[in-house]
Amino acid sequence: MRKTRKQSIMRGCGRRAGRAKRKRRRKQESTIQSVSLCHQQQYVCLMKFLHQRGFTSTLLQSNHFTDTGRGLQAQKTIKPGQLLISLPESCLLTTSTVLDSYLGTYIKSWKPRLSPLLALCVFLVCERHRGEASDWFPYIDVLPTTYTCPAYFSDDVMAVLPSSVRRRALEQREAVLEIHSSNQDFFRSLQPILSQPVEEVLTYEALRWAWCSVNTRSVFMSRPSSHFLSGQDVYALAPFLDLLNHRPDVQVSASFSDVSGCYEIRSVAGIRRFQQAFINYGSHDNQRLLLEYGFVAPGNPNSVVYVETGEKELCVLRGDRSLEQKIKFLKENNFLHNLTVSSEGPSWRLMTALRLLALPQTLYPQWKAVLLGQAVCEEREQWSVQTARALCLRLLQDTHTALDKISHRLQQCDQPIREQLDVVKSLRQEERCILGSCLEVLRGMLRQPDHLSSCQPDDSAVG
Repeated sequence: MRKTRKQSIMRGCGRRAGRAKRKRRRKQESTIQSVSLCHQQQYVCLMKFLHQRGFTSTLLQSNHFTDTGRGLQAQKTIKPGQLLISLPESCLLTTSTVLDSYLGTYIKSWKPRLSPLLALCVFLVCERHRGEASDWFPYIDVLPTTYTCPAYFSDDVMAVLPSSVRRRALEQREAVLEIHSSNQDFFRSLQPILSQPVEEVLTYEALRWAWCSVNTRSVFMSRPSSHFLSGQDVYALAPFLDLLNHRPDVQVSASFSDVSGCYEIRSVAGIRRFQQAFINYGSHDNQRLLLEYGFVAPGNPNSVVYVETGEKELCVLRGDRSLEQKIKFLKENNFLHNLTVSSEGPSWRLMTALRLLALPQTLYPQWKAVLLGQAVCEEREQWSVQTARALCLRLLQDTHTALDKISHRLQQCDQPIREQLDVVKSLRQEERCILGSCLEVLRGMLRQPDHLSSCQPDDSAVG
């Protein structure tokens, strides 16, 4: 089950920022400009809709910010621990909303049972089809009309993604296609409530829009299992609240309160007046943020670059006749995934895998011990660091090539593709910075062999 915005909206994150970092942030915030959206007709109608359902708030206002786009601005200073937003359950769009609607009869009688995600998606498509006749029109009218999630990516955009992201991006696109193609019979059963042929309403494009709306904007709200739906029910769309943007260093607490009957978010550190209010979707790296939400967080402290173990990457190990056996051994011991580098250097898992690859086949009895943390001799440790550097250089070369292709394509594409390429460009630029910092760390490790693990080399040591 894919997590919603999610399960950790928001469990706060990270280390406390230092004084210099706080000064830089204040300087950056002082240059960010915003324009109020609250007087635009769409947002007037949204607030009227929410007020009719019991929502009252004077703390936050919808604005457009030069750095993040739409968001919410604090109209008053919000103190640490203060309630940031409290959205009544009557304002939340959940599967209960769907089952109580005109769709309820069709969903309850359908076999096999639909997933909660599909029920919400179909409801959104049908409500958008109804236009201003929909009770939820004020909310649907402010939803994005398109997204920069991989489900929307063209083949050209897919091609410039890092290989570790491309595979999962293609899986996402295929998953949405499968949901649409495998539910055609159910869609046709809804013809009596549609004013146009079902093939023109519940299209792949419409379902993709609804899927991305739920996947990127819903909050985690666990609900009792329904007799009419299949699987865990954890999605809730939260109008107005979903305008809050993510920042990795922000801490908030959020959950549905059975006492107040509202979805509540509290700010841990507080927010200054007229600053944008942020939440934290979780300690996600930028690849995860792009896949799940369609954006990248600049300077994300959680970001890493993933090292794949495909043919292109393993070519730096050419000449090792026991390479195939070592790769098989790493795979059997669950050591071929989550190999990463960060700005602080290569991860422990990556260096451990490289230390094993540095061992000759004659030391097979020691392979397991190395995976458990046993040190290797200085010569093999140096080889491991040099190999990590070679892998980083190969990844950096791939990043530069992709950025060149993106720059070329940005000159020739229309606006939707431009928006997709801009997100991928941001991801690649962040990864370029990470790889550059990691290479500096590795250079330092090579210059200072005293920092390396050491042991006495044996007679079978390989030069």
